[in-house]
Amino acid sequence: MARTLALFDLDNTLLTDDSDYLWGRYLAEAGLVDGPAYEADNARYYALYKAGDLDIHEFLAFALRPLRDLPLPRLLELRERFVADWIAPRIAPGAARLIDRHRRDGHLPVIITATNRFVTGPIAGLLGVPVLIATEPQRNADGFTGRALEPPCFHVGKVACLERWQRRYGYGEAYVHFYSDSHNDLPLLERVDAPCAVDADPQLAAVATARGWPQISLRGQQ
Repeated sequence: MARTLALFDLDNTLLTDDSDYLWGRYLAEAGLVDGPAYEADNARYYALYKAGDLDIHEFLAFALRPLRDLPLPRLLELRERFVADWIAPRIAPGAARLIDRHRRDGHLPVIITATNRFVTGPIAGLLGVPVLIATEPQRNADGFTGRALEPPCFHVGKVACLERWQRRYGYGEAYVHFYSDSHNDLPLLERVDAPCAVDADPQLAAVATARGWPQISLRGQQ
């Protein structure tokens, strides 16, 4: 019998906000980037993401620049405070229950997200999810380069990242659930066995309604 994967998008699915966008705001408020200009670009990219018009490579050049420019010890200190103060309060109330339900059913929980691994690694740990598939920041001997490895885990790239992970770990024949809020995840939602829209954006909600996909909310559950 094929093993079963329970895939979860992170931002606006298991969380009630977007960790990538919040990380940018956090750095600006901490005075570590050019505050007003950085926040304006951060908001612009987030609006493009929501509209389905984001150039992921352009965005990553912007979003990964602070990883290149700030010392790693400082980044680690900032990340610890960011997860505690900005992320923990934004875990969707029903997230743990849904993850635990799949775990009790013998399914492997996996977070799959466009947000880079540096930001999302400890968030997956906080949620108790053992596997994270994310956009991978490139590193060298000196630290982060400010670039990402290919492909970014976004849109069709999310499908490619999952398939690569499945081949590597022997889950090629697995039955796959996937929970997401975003129409940007339609390529993966259309590929899996059991798609589910979670607190869906208007575009995804319309598709889910037309196709008869389940639609749930994790924001009102306790």
